[in-house]
Amino acid sequence: MSPRKKQRWFCHQCHRSFLWKNSSNKYARQFVWFNHWIVDGYTFRQLADQSGHSISTIRRIIEYWLQQSPPENHELYTICSSAIIDGSFIKRRKGVLAIMDADRHNIVYGSYNISEGPRDLRTLFRSLVQRGLSLRCATIDGNPPMSLALQNQWPGIVLQRCLIHIQRQGLRWCRRNPKRTDAQHLRELFLEVTNIHTATQRDLFLDKLKAWEQRYGFRIAVTPERGYVFSDLKRARSMLLAALPNMFHYLLDPSIKRSTNALEGYFARLKQRYREHRGLARDKRDSYFRWYFSLCTH
Repeated sequence: MSPRKKQRWFCHQCHRSFLWKNSSNKYARQFVWFNHWIVDGYTFRQLADQSGHSISTIRRIIEYWLQQSPPENHELYTICSSAIIDGSFIKRRKGVLAIMDADRHNIVYGSYNISEGPRDLRTLFRSLVQRGLSLRCATIDGNPPMSLALQNQWPGIVLQRCLIHIQRQGLRWCRRNPKRTDAQHLRELFLEVTNIHTATQRDLFLDKLKAWEQRYGFRIAVTPERGYVFSDLKRARSMLLAALPNMFHYLLDPSIKRSTNALEGYFARLKQRYREHRGLARDKRDSYFRWYFSLCTH
């Protein structure tokens, strides 16, 4: 034993004793506190109270692991064929984008500080193809650059439009209490969008939409009025007609999800944890989100 009561070891070759210190093993044992900081959103003071370490020691542990790269599970890329893809704003036009396995609800990939523009999406999907991701179908919110980027990388992919996004945007454009008769009937159609579970209900919905289009739609399309209420009504009609070809793929394939709600819930939990670490340095945010996507896969 050393004067400081540390274990000493003896080498039979050089006949000298020495102290052995494995700093990497030390940080590996302390990873549990970093995990609580990421996953549970504990503060430095809470971790110090639980671990018995000082706040400065906890800070060093967090700093050490933020400088490391999280492990990447390449198996997730090969087993995922049906995905839910969506993004969420964190600040201004930049935010996070994630890909979730629709069958297992695992996060396959997540990225911070990315926009849903064509340039970023092309680069992202190209790199995922190189890692082995092969998508057969995906549920998206209807962002045109994302649809185009997915079709370019995976020709023949089936794109399901999120019914919740369609309904929410349509009801917003139709207003809560519309005064126009055509807007009232269109609003009733948007309310039925998320209640379609069978092919019979789908056909009934399409018949109602066809009747509405014959009675109101053609007149709305040719009317030159430019008021903001009427303009929103035209937007709601155009959006519904454009989304119609990709609204009901989930009725033919159970592995296709009809909404991005699972990923929206994941983003809600992510933002809650991120708000608990207000003041995180800008140069550490990318590492924080990479570790969050790695540790919080559901």
